Amino acid sequence: MRSSWLHRRDRRGVWFVAPFLLGFLLFMVVPLGYAVYTSLYTYKIIGGTSFTGASNYTQTLESWTFWSGVVRVVVFGAIQIPVMLAIAFFFACVFDLGVAKYGTFFRTVFFIPFAVPAVVGAVMWSFLLEPQFGPFTRLANALGFANTDFFGPTLLLPVIIVIVIWEWTGYNMMILYTALKSVPRDMVEAAIIDGAPLWRIILRIKLPMVRPAIVMLIFLNTVGALQLFTEPQILESFQQGAVSLNYTPSYYIWNTAIAADQTNLAAAMAVILAVIIVGVSAVSLLARGGGSRRATAKGASLSRAVNRDFSRGGRPPVPRCGPAARATRKADPMARTDVASGPRPRSCPPAIPVHTRRRELA
Repeated sequence: MRSSWLHRRDRRGVWFVAPFLLGFLLFMVVPLGYAVYTSLYTYKIIGGTSFTGASNYTQTLESWTFWSGVVRVVVFGAIQIPVMLAIAFFFACVFDLGVAKYGTFFRTVFFIPFAVPAVVGAVMWSFLLEPQFGPFTRLANALGFANTDFFGPTLLLPVIIVIVIWEWTGYNMMILYTALKSVPRDMVEAAIIDGAPLWRIILRIKLPMVRPAIVMLIFLNTVGALQLFTEPQILESFQQGAVSLNYTPSYYIWNTAIAADQTNLAAAMAVILAVIIVGVSAVSLLARGGGSRRATAKGASLSRAVNRDFSRGGRPPVPRCGPAARATRKADPMARTDVASGPRPRSCPPAIPVHTRRRELA
């Protein structure tokens, strides 16, 4: 009877995952398989479509035009991702610690740019940075930076970095804020009672505990950087020639398939880009697995690490008695309370049972 009930429950669960599996097959597996199939052929005006095997892949791998776009997005991600995560972690800590008033209102304000579609955000920034009539261009000219062209080859990449940071900082901040909420309050309270400064609590307690979330965000933003497409395309529509045809891999694939009408070669490029993204995903999964294990081990020794830091300053790292000691032992049962200098009391006064206190009060 029990086995039959479990079997029925498992069959019911299939219906819950069926919509996802159907969408995954239709919009991920089938297009990828069709791209692989298309990349093995070449279309010519004279002769039609013929099987050419790996010639499209060979042409792509030997093309510096394609790899220059890959190098550009790598540089873009190396600058954009650390800056954005640093800003997001800073504001997540501010909201988590309750330092700022009206935290709910400001969290909503920070999240609004993510709710704005990427096309709308790129168009808005294009109007602000427009070379002739943009307010930022006029401000730069008024400050003495004459003939400032934000769409020029020197400033175009920083402009795209600023736009993407504006769009995605709120999203990353909310994920880090949620991760910070999972940090045990006992550890933070024990460190505060022991006199730990705020910056040490953030760097030695909160940051190691949210490391898996940070690794996940690095992975998601790296994949997004490799697929950069919307912002360069919108900027190109505002000033012709500002963005080259191979500015990013996705933009080059789109131009090859649409403008040059070489869909087979574009399919080979897309497959190679997909392989790069799968490689990044595999590395991220390995890093997240190791990071989770390290974070678990780190959580068990955080109290001892804080104790060592404060013992160097001559202050008792963990109180031997009182609420701070009980909070530390609750967070880490293996935490030592005998590492401080000075005489150690033989024993702490035993806690009075609740029923005894009630009789005394009565």
